[in-house]
Amino acid sequence: MAAKKAPKAPAKKTTAIQEKYTKTAILNTISEDTGLTKKQVGEVLDSLGDIIERHLKKRGAGEFTLPGLLKIKAVKRPARPARKGVPNPFKPGELMDIPKKPASVRVKVLPLKKLKSFAEQ
Repeated sequence: MAAKKAPKAPAKKTTAIQEKYTKTAILNTISEDTGLTKKQVGEVLDSLGDIIERHLKKRGAGEFTLPGLLKIKAVKRPARPARKGVPNPFKPGELMDIPKKPASVRVKVLPLKKLKSFAEQ
């Protein structure tokens, strides 16, 4: 008796989408592809947003990775002191004052390998 092999799933063929999707269009597409209801898909996306928020919060990990797609980081920028008498790059020979800037947190989104490969195809 020969062992039966499970049939391989055919590779997904993806076509380019010409227009930008709204949130509703994204929910509809994911709902059709997965068999979940739009409400369930919406809850999943909301939950993902909450998880990202909890990672990036003040005492959180400061970093969230969506495996294979992207990494989101909270980058702390230190405060900058005020500077006086700095040459003005737009008007040569003129001096200007630069006001101080408080410390802040910036959000960086870094694409990972799989996401970069999507743009190449």
